[in-house]
Amino acid sequence: MERVLLDQGWEYRKGFLDMAITAEDGKGILVDLPHDAMIEGDVSEDAPGRFDMGYYNGSLINYTKKIMIPDKWKDDCVGLYFDGAMSNATVDINGYKVAAHHYGYAPFYVDLTDRVTFGEYNRITVNLNTTMNENSRWYTGTGLFRSVELCHSPRIHVAHDGIFMYTKEIGDVTCSDDVLTADYALIDAKVMIENTSYTNSIVDVILEIAEESGEVVKSVKSSIYVAKGTSEPASFSFAIDDPKLWDAEHPNLYTVTAKVQDTGEYRTHLIPKEDGAVDKAVTLFGIRTISVDSRRGLRINGKSIKLKGGCLHHDNGLIGTASLFETEVRKIKKLKEVGFNAIRTSHNPPSKVLIEACDRLGMYVLDEAFDAWNMAKRSGDYSQYFDADWEKDLTSFVTRDRNSPAVIMWSTGNEIPERGGLSDGYKVASMLAAKVKSLDTSRPVCNAVCSMWSGLDDELASSQNHQQNASARGESLLWENVTLPFTNGLDIVGYNYLEGLYEKDHELFPDRVILGSENFPKEIGFRWPFIEEHPYVIGDFTWTAWDYIGEAGIGKAVYVDENDPKAPKNPWEVMPYTSSPYPWRCANDADFDITGRLLPQGQYRSIAWHSDKTYVYSKHPDTFGKKEICSMWGFPYVDKNWNYKGYEGKDIEIVVFSSADEVEVLVNGKSIGVKRTDLNDRFPNCAVFETVYEEGVVEAISYKLGAEAVSGSCNNDNNDSDINTDRNTDKDVARVVISRDILETTKVPAALRLVPEKTSLKADGHDVSYIGIEIVDEDGAVVPDAEVSITASISGKAKLSGLGTGNPKTEENYTDNITTTYKGMAMAVVRSGYEKGEATLTIESQDFLKKEIKITLE
Repeated sequence: MERVLLDQGWEYRKGFLDMAITAEDGKGILVDLPHDAMIEGDVSEDAPGRFDMGYYNGSLINYTKKIMIPDKWKDDCVGLYFDGAMSNATVDINGYKVAAHHYGYAPFYVDLTDRVTFGEYNRITVNLNTTMNENSRWYTGTGLFRSVELCHSPRIHVAHDGIFMYTKEIGDVTCSDDVLTADYALIDAKVMIENTSYTNSIVDVILEIAEESGEVVKSVKSSIYVAKGTSEPASFSFAIDDPKLWDAEHPNLYTVTAKVQDTGEYRTHLIPKEDGAVDKAVTLFGIRTISVDSRRGLRINGKSIKLKGGCLHHDNGLIGTASLFETEVRKIKKLKEVGFNAIRTSHNPPSKVLIEACDRLGMYVLDEAFDAWNMAKRSGDYSQYFDADWEKDLTSFVTRDRNSPAVIMWSTGNEIPERGGLSDGYKVASMLAAKVKSLDTSRPVCNAVCSMWSGLDDELASSQNHQQNASARGESLLWENVTLPFTNGLDIVGYNYLEGLYEKDHELFPDRVILGSENFPKEIGFRWPFIEEHPYVIGDFTWTAWDYIGEAGIGKAVYVDENDPKAPKNPWEVMPYTSSPYPWRCANDADFDITGRLLPQGQYRSIAWHSDKTYVYSKHPDTFGKKEICSMWGFPYVDKNWNYKGYEGKDIEIVVFSSADEVEVLVNGKSIGVKRTDLNDRFPNCAVFETVYEEGVVEAISYKLGAEAVSGSCNNDNNDSDINTDRNTDKDVARVVISRDILETTKVPAALRLVPEKTSLKADGHDVSYIGIEIVDEDGAVVPDAEVSITASISGKAKLSGLGTGNPKTEENYTDNITTTYKGMAMAVVRSGYEKGEATLTIESQDFLKKEIKITLE
C-alpha cells in the first residue's frame, strides 16, 4: 500500500461546512497538520468544561484540501487514513459524505475508491465538533491533531495494518554485561490479504525481515487463495538466527516488508497472469518475549522487570495536542533520563508517532483504550457512542499497535463506572478482553480498577467514601467481591490508588498479578521498596509523569493557619471543584512541567529509584509555621530559589532530597546540622532544616555511613571522595560524600539567554526545536524569581508554534508572541516548514538587549 503524507497545506475555518461549494479557495487559514485549533483560542471563565478543560472552549471547525487522484489509479483502491481526529468527525469527498467517526483518539480508514474522480482534483472536507458540553475530564484539543495519509493500492493488497508479527520463543538466552543474547528466535506472522477485484486469485506473499542496516536476515514465501470480495491471512512460522533482541535498554528494531503479487485467476485451475499487480506494506518490529505471573513477576526476554511508569495524557503543552514525532521523542528521552522505563497512554489510544518514539528509544507502553464505556463520566463523553463503536475503535487501535515491541500490555479501560457490574459491566469487561485476545494473543490484558467511590447501586453506595479515588481499606471485602467478575479475562489487574490492598489481595488471590496502574505522586518514596520486594506487584505508574492542560489544579499545596476556621482541613478540600478557579490551567501534578522542565517531584522520584544525586530547595519564608495541605495528587511546594530580599533574619525551611544515609546543610559555609533522611516513614529520602534567611550560598552534602561506604564504590557526579567523621556522636563514624547541591542568591536580572535544544531542523513540516529562554544575572546564573515580559518573532522558513511557561495558572495564549517568564524561564517552540533555508528567532524585552538565534532547515 502506497501511503502519501497529506499534512501540508490544509485550509482551516471555523464553523460547519455543509457543501463544498460554500468554501471558496483561499478563504480559510492555511495550516499544516498536525494542528490543534483549540490551543489557538483564548481561555474564558465561563467555559463549559471549566477546570476539566483548563477553561478552554470547544468549537465547530472544518478543514479542506484538494488532492489530485491520478487517472492511472482508476482500477485501484484509494482511501484516507486518519491517525485521529478530535472529534465527531465527518469526512466528505467532493461534497459527498463518506464517513463519520466519533472517537477522537482512535485511528480510522475511509475508503474513497467508489467516490473519487480519477484524473482530477478532489476536495476533502473534514468537519469536527467539540462543542458538546463537558465532553472530557481533561483538555482534548480540537482538530486534525494527528497526521492524515492518502492510501493507494491495487485491488489485491495487504489490508490496512494487515501485518501481524510476534515472537513465539527465544532460545538459549545468555546475559553478558547486562545485554541479553539468544541463539535463535521463533517468529509467527500473519499478513492479511484483501481481494477487492472481481476474480478469485492465487496470491504470492513474500515476507522480508531486515536489520536497521538494511541487511535482509530472513525471507519467506507463501501462496494463498483469496476469493473475490474476501480477505485471507497468509501465515508464516520461521526462525531467525542470532537475533538482536529488543528491550527498553537495547531497542533493536527490524523492518518487515510484505510483498504481494497477484499471480492469476483461479477457476478450476490457475490461469497465470503476466505482470500481476504488486503491493507492498512495511512495519517496524522488535524481537522480544513477554511473560508474567505472580511468582516471577514481569519478564521481558526472560529478564525480570519492574515498571517505573508514568501516566501521560496526550497534549504536548505549548503546542496543544498536535502530535509530532520529534516532540514525542523529546518527551520520551527526558522521561528515560530521569529513570522512567514505562508509560501508560492515559486514557486513550495514543498517536502512532508516540508509539514509534517508544519503539526507537526503548520505553515500555501500557496501551489504553477507553476512559468510559456505556456509563458516562461527563455528559458529552464517549459513552454516547460506546455501544455502537467500541468494537471498530478497539480493533483499529490494537491492529495499529500490535507490532510495536514497546507495547507490552493492553488496557481495556480506566476507572470504569461499570466495575461493580452496573449496566452489564461484567459482560462488557469480559467481551472487551476477549476481543483484544482475538486480535493479539501475545500480550497480557489489563484494566485499571479503582475503589468503589462510584460504580455501586444505591444500596451498596451508601456505605462508601465518595471522594474521588478514596482508599479501600479495612477488613471489608466489598471491593474484592464486586470487582472479581469484572476482572474475568484479565491477565493483570490494575490497582488505581489501592496500594493498601496489595498484601491482603495477594493472600486472597495468590495467582493474581497486580499492577499499580495509577498512584499518588508523593508516595513513591515509601511505596517503591515494597514493589521491588514483591514479584506479584510488577510496577507503579505515577499520576502523572508530564504536566498537562485540564484537571486544573488537581495537584497543589496550600499553606494555612491551623486556627483559621475557614481554611481547608484535608486534601479533598483543595480539589479542583472547590479550589481551582479561573485562570488555573494545568493539572500541576507531574514530574515535568508542560515545557519539559524537570520539577522537584521528578527529582524526588529519581531519588526513590536510587539516584545518588542530592537536591536542595527552600520554602518561601511566608509559609514558615503554617500547615501544609497537599492535595492527593499534589507535591510539597519546594523551590530552587534563595532570593528572598526583604526577608533577611526571617525563619525559613530548607528541604533536601537524597538517598544517602545523612545530609548536612551549610549556609555560607557554616553547618546548620546533619540529619538522617529516613525519619519520615511516609516521605523518606528527605531531610528538613530550619534556619534564618540570609543571602549567600546554601550547600547540601549527602553522606553514606560506615565501613561499607568507605570501601564501596559510589557514582559521584561531582567527583567527591571526602571522608568525614560524625560531628554529633562521641564515636567516630566514617562518612563518604556521594554528592552535593547548592542554592545561591543571584544578582539582579541582567540579560536574556537563549538555550536551543537544536539549531538544525529537517524541512519536512514536522521537525521542532525547543528553545529555552532564561533571565540571567551578570554572572550567567538564572534568576529564579524573575518575572519579565518578553516578545518573540520569527522570520524565514519556520514558524513559532508555541511560546509560554510552566506556570499552571495563566491567561496567556500559547500561540501569541508574548509571555512573562516563570521562575526566570520561558520556552519557545519552533516548527519547521517545508522549504530549505534559514529561520531567525528573536526574543525581546524592554529591559534587556534582544537575542537572536538562527536555525537551519535542511
